[in-house]
Amino acid sequence: MQLDDLYRQVIMDHYKNPRNKGKFEEGAITVDLNNPTCGDKISLQLKVNNGVVEDARYTGDGCSISMSSASMMTAAVKGKTLEQAKDMIARFSELMLGKDVRFDDYEDIEALSGVNKFPARIKCATLSWNALRKVIDEEQFNKL
Repeated sequence: MQLDDLYRQVIMDHYKNPRNKGKFEEGAITVDLNNPTCGDKISLQLKVNNGVVEDARYTGDGCSISMSSASMMTAAVKGKTLEQAKDMIARFSELMLGKDVRFDDYEDIEALSGVNKFPARIKCATLSWNALRKVIDEEQFNKL
C-alpha cells in the first residue's frame, strides 16, 4: 500500500467516523466559522480549565477534508495547554505550506499533508484550525 492510499484511508475514516462531533449543552466557548469559497461551515466548542483544553467538540457541514481535519484537530487538542494548541496550529500551517512537519502527539494529522498540492483545498483543511486560533485568541480566555 502506498503512503497516499494510507493517508486517503485515514482521512475517510475521520470523515465517516468523526471523533468529537456534537455539541456541549453548556460551559463551552463557541466559535462559528465558514469558508464562503466552498460553503464549509464549522462550529467549534472548547471547554478550557486553567489554561488546559479539557474537551473539544464540533458540528459542521463540509467536504471530507474540512470535516476530517476538524475531527483530527479536536482529538489532538484535548488535554493540551493553550500554548501547546497554539504550537499545533503553527505546525499545521507549516504542513499546509508543504513543509515536513511531524505530529508525534497525533499522527493522523499528517494524513492531510497532501492537501498542499491542491491550493483550493487548503482553506478546507485549515477551517477548523482557524476556529481553534480564534477561540484561543478570544478575550474570554483572559477571564478563565
